[in-house]
Amino acid sequence: MKEHGPWKTKNTKTAYESPWIRVDHSEVINPGGVDGTYSTVHFKNLAIGIIALDEDMNTWIVGQYRYPLHTYTWEIPEGGGALKEPPLESAKRELLEEVGLKATKWDLIQEMALSNSATDELAYIYLARDLEQFEPEPEEDEEIEIKKLRFDEFYKMILNGEILDSLSVAAGLKLKLMIDNGQLI
Repeated sequence: MKEHGPWKTKNTKTAYESPWIRVDHSEVINPGGVDGTYSTVHFKNLAIGIIALDEDMNTWIVGQYRYPLHTYTWEIPEGGGALKEPPLESAKRELLEEVGLKATKWDLIQEMALSNSATDELAYIYLARDLEQFEPEPEEDEEIEIKKLRFDEFYKMILNGEILDSLSVAAGLKLKLMIDNGQLI
């Protein structure tokens, strides 16, 4: 029997696996001593988000249809980063790929566990500045719309519930705090 804090794992079997995720089904004894089951989603990539900010306080968001929600969403440039690749390298690739930007100044502004009750997915959010525009290089399965807008507009979209993506919300709230506290150098 494998110990995990107050949880005891009796056995674990892979219920499903794809190139991106693995779903495990475990028989456990919970912290109250009761037999139960627990399913966990293991991600094979990191979640990477980038909030780009130019000298005029503009940022970029992308709109795309998200299959799991069956809806069109607006969000910061984001994507998956290989576990063996430094997260910053993934961020640089995603920013160029989705909005055609390269940055010379990068700051990691937030690390997150996206849904720690059901998954081990970790996220890294970067602030990209000192930007240069190039042509976007979207992947073949991406059909995205790019919107450049004032950061204050983006922040209002978060407050109004127009942006629901967790990386985008966290990035916008964190950047607003940094701006209000004079932390942008």
